[in-house]
Amino acid sequence: MEELLSKIDWAEILKDAGILTLKLLFILIAFLIVKAIGNRIINTSFEKVQNRNNMSAGRAITLKSITKSVFSYALIFILVVAVMGTFELDVTGLLAGAGIIGLAIGFGAQGLVSDVVTGFFILLEKQLDVGDYVTAAGFDGIVEDTGLRTTHIRGFDGTLHYVPNREISAISNHTRGNMRALVDIGISYDDNIDKAIGVLQEACDRIAVTNEDIIEGPNVLGVQSLGSSDVVLRVIAKTRNDMQWGVERELRKALKEALDANGIEIPFPHQVYVHKNENQ
Repeated sequence: MEELLSKIDWAEILKDAGILTLKLLFILIAFLIVKAIGNRIINTSFEKVQNRNNMSAGRAITLKSITKSVFSYALIFILVVAVMGTFELDVTGLLAGAGIIGLAIGFGAQGLVSDVVTGFFILLEKQLDVGDYVTAAGFDGIVEDTGLRTTHIRGFDGTLHYVPNREISAISNHTRGNMRALVDIGISYDDNIDKAIGVLQEACDRIAVTNEDIIEGPNVLGVQSLGSSDVVLRVIAKTRNDMQWGVERELRKALKEALDANGIEIPFPHQVYVHKNENQ
């Protein structure tokens, strides 16, 4: 054993180990430098594109996140290939194996492929962005993240829904363009309709002056329907994105106070009991 150990050229082994260590260290440093530079370039590029093309912040965040993910996966694959080449392993076998794995995924994970394809077209057609209020796959909420495989929707009760893209057959985006605030309010059949419309319009005009979220209106359209116990008047306004609910709440309060101040009744369900006196 001692004779065998004495024949080993330890100096050559240490030399080779040192060279290998330096190569691996160089590859790791190069990986970190390229990753940092690449991420900085991606961030800078999307900031310029956002400012130049008036791209929304949500759209920029969405595309930047996906670009960084693809860039990171590509770098990791190159890192693995470089490390295998340093150890003089068969890189061609790795590439062939990657092709076989990709083929297996294509046949065995059709759902994943469908997710990626659907996600690609959702992003390509700009159907939704991070921060949009949408209805998709039966869920209402704000988009927190969107990718090639899943879309994350935060419901208004705080629940985070992870929705596979293949389940999104239709998207209702409530954040594109101005929104509509709509309020229906009923008055008694005994009240004067023209007077009620005038009172309501005066209240709407006061709100329009003070509320900056209102783009157009509010306007009293007139009689919307004739109910069993009331005449329903409709009020409508155009508002900024996601501000329609606040405007509707303010309108309901102001309209109720205006009707009360002018003695106009807002009907509510009544129960009338008729007592028959049998002695008469």
